[in-house]
Amino acid sequence: MFITFEGPDGSGKSTQAQRLVAYLRQQGYPVLLTREPGGTPIGEQVRLILNNLENTAMHPRTEILLFQSARAQHVEELIKPHLDQGALVVCDRYADSTLAYQGYGHQLDLIRLRQVVEYATGGLKPDLTLLLDVDAEVGLKRRAGGGDWNRLDAYELAFHKRVREGYSHLVKEDPQRWVVFDGNQPPDVVQAQVRQVVMARIIKMHVK
Repeated sequence: MFITFEGPDGSGKSTQAQRLVAYLRQQGYPVLLTREPGGTPIGEQVRLILNNLENTAMHPRTEILLFQSARAQHVEELIKPHLDQGALVVCDRYADSTLAYQGYGHQLDLIRLRQVVEYATGGLKPDLTLLLDVDAEVGLKRRAGGGDWNRLDAYELAFHKRVREGYSHLVKEDPQRWVVFDGNQPPDVVQAQVRQVVMARIIKMHVK
């Protein structure tokens, strides 16, 4: 089962992903926790380029292709092999981030973008996507206070508002795959809700 976490910057998804994986391992499930961009040695090198605040001259098309190069390596080297072995894979961001950030955020052609994503992923899609939703202003304030500010965080507020709106469009396109959580709630409350949804989906898949 392939589970992804999505959300605006500062939504708390990374923390929730880590806590979910710890819980699933306690329940005896083999689980891989990974992230994008990154996950592999090659992907982590690309991540450094993408996040570097000195790279403000990066063109959106360059940004897109760097994300996809890291993703292609991630899928083939890490995600697919673990899924083939019967493990659960939990990924902090995946292809939907490209559609939300580079598609809606940069306002680029979504049809062409989906084609590039399809090629990079080899058609691999998540079984379940968990979206932590917060206002753009709230998320950016959290990021600024966390000391992990990167090049994408530094985009204007309007960009991040478009990203959040983009996520809402993606949810409407595929409501069976997405579950939305209010990221303004206390982390323990969100985690309890996440566990309930994930365990119900795991049980449902086992029944099938």
